Amino acid sequence: MFSHDRIWAAIDALAARNNLSASGLARRAGLDPTTFNRSKRSAGDGRPRWPSTESIAKVIEATGSSIQEFTKLMAGQNGSDPDAGESRPAVTVPLLGFAQAGHGGFFDDAGFPVGQGWDEIQLPAQTDETAYALEVSGQSMMPLYRDGDVIIVAPGAAIRRGDRVVVRTRGGEVMAKILQRQTARTIELASVNPDYPDRQFALDEIEWMARILWASQ
Repeated sequence: MFSHDRIWAAIDALAARNNLSASGLARRAGLDPTTFNRSKRSAGDGRPRWPSTESIAKVIEATGSSIQEFTKLMAGQNGSDPDAGESRPAVTVPLLGFAQAGHGGFFDDAGFPVGQGWDEIQLPAQTDETAYALEVSGQSMMPLYRDGDVIIVAPGAAIRRGDRVVVRTRGGEVMAKILQRQTARTIELASVNPDYPDRQFALDEIEWMARILWASQ
């Protein structure tokens, strides 16, 4: 069956067969590196997004595969069952400290790290390729996150009320909070640690906000 999940799983399996991440497969095919990011597989309202026939044709050609092989990957044949999951290469992402994140020049307007020379950390291959890691410092985010914990942040992921987020203000303050409410003018953030107050900002005070995917403790 040509379901949304199986087509994307086949793309992941094709990448793994060639020892590539999803973004690496896109680059080899001459596509934008974010074409196959997990954040691109569904719309902001939750509706599924399907890869274009052109992008599928390009990755098949770039990997020397065939449409028949791709169809078998969708069907879970030849030992590459998309539902079973096969061994895939790890994803290496930048690792920054909260102190670095508070300094100017380290991020673009969308909250992505820029430049070179970062420490790096390996994450599972299923991690969004736009993700990066932040090392927690201090006690303000206890009990969820302790000093030294690493949180995985994805600037490209959709954010909904109740999500845990990292926020950077235009003044350089970086914090991990819970998105409580967002209007056309303001954003309300609940503190993870009850000993710290909730915060409210005008939208123009926020430089960027990124969803926390998970934490490595």
